[in-house]
Amino acid sequence: MRAVVFDLDGTLVQTRVASWEVFSRINDRFSLGVDSPERYFDLFRNNVFASIRTLCRDEAHADEVKAAFLALLRTDYTPAMIPGMSDVVRRLAGDCTLAVMSSNAMQVLRRVLVAGDLAFCFAHVFGGDVAPDKRAAIRAFLADSGSGFGRRCAADYDEAGQHPAPDPAGTVLVTDTAGDVRDARETGIRVVGVAWGMHSVDELLDAGAEFVALWPQEITAYLLGDAAVEPPGGACAVPARPVEKDCGCGCSGTDGQDDPVREAAAARRRRRTAARSHVLAALPTAPAPDCSKATLPQPDGSKVALLQCVPAELLAAVRAVCADG
Repeated sequence: MRAVVFDLDGTLVQTRVASWEVFSRINDRFSLGVDSPERYFDLFRNNVFASIRTLCRDEAHADEVKAAFLALLRTDYTPAMIPGMSDVVRRLAGDCTLAVMSSNAMQVLRRVLVAGDLAFCFAHVFGGDVAPDKRAAIRAFLADSGSGFGRRCAADYDEAGQHPAPDPAGTVLVTDTAGDVRDARETGIRVVGVAWGMHSVDELLDAGAEFVALWPQEITAYLLGDAAVEPPGGACAVPARPVEKDCGCGCSGTDGQDDPVREAAAARRRRRTAARSHVLAALPTAPAPDCSKATLPQPDGSKVALLQCVPAELLAAVRAVCADG
C-alpha cells in the first residue's frame, strides 16, 4: 500500500446521531420530506449532495440547501471519534500517505482532526466545500506527483528517500457508504468498507468493496498483513502509560519506563514555575513615586535596567497571575 484515503463521517467519527441532528433542522427549514434517520442514511447511497439535489425544486433551491447545510455543520457538528481508529491512523501513517475525503466542510475536518490529535497524520484533506465530487478528488490526488510525500504525525512532510506518486492499485479508500464505494471503484482504486457506519456489510460488498472490517483493528491487519504487529514509530508512536507493579510493600509503583508526553509536560511546568519565580523576585515591593531606576537580573547573569514607577494595583495583578500559574 502506498496511500490510504479515509472517509470521515461514519468511518473515523460516529455520525448517525450527530449528522441527523444537524440535517433534520435543514430538512424542516426547507421542507425536504426526509422524515426519518433511515431515509437520511439512504441519501448516502450516492453522493450525498447529489442526492439532496433531487429533493429540491430547482438548482437555486439546491444551492441554498447545500450552503445552509454546510454552514450548520461548520458550527454545530461535533462527532466523537470511533474508538480504536486513532491507533489505526497512527499505525498506517508510518507506512503510507494518508488523506481524508469527505462531503463535510473543511472547518469540520480541521476541528475533528485537531481535537483527535490526528491532523498531522494526514498529508491531504479534501472537504465537500472545496471538492464536492470524490471521484474528482481521487483523480486529482492520483495525478499529483507530490501525493507520495506523507506526514508521519508531524507538521513537516516526509522528504527522505524516494516517494513515487500513488497508483490506483496501491491506493485504497476506507469508507462506510455504498456511494463512496462506487465512486472509488469508478476511479480504479481499491475499497475497504467498515461495518459501523451508514450502510451494512452486504450493502458495501454489493457496491464493490473488497473487504469490510467489523472492528477498526481489522483495517490495519488487512492492509499491512504480518507487519501490522509492528508498533508505530517516531512521532506516530502512542506513548504507553507506565505499567504499575506491586513492589511487595503494599504500595504500587511503575516499571521506571519514561513516558515522553508526561516528561515533556513536567519539563514545561518546571520552566513556567522558574519563570514565575524569576518575575516575582524582580518585582518591587511597592511603587517608587520618583520612578527611580532598578535592575532586573537575567538567567545568564546580566542585568537589565528598568524604571520602578508601576502602579500598585498593576503590581498586585502581576503577582496574582504569576502565583496562579
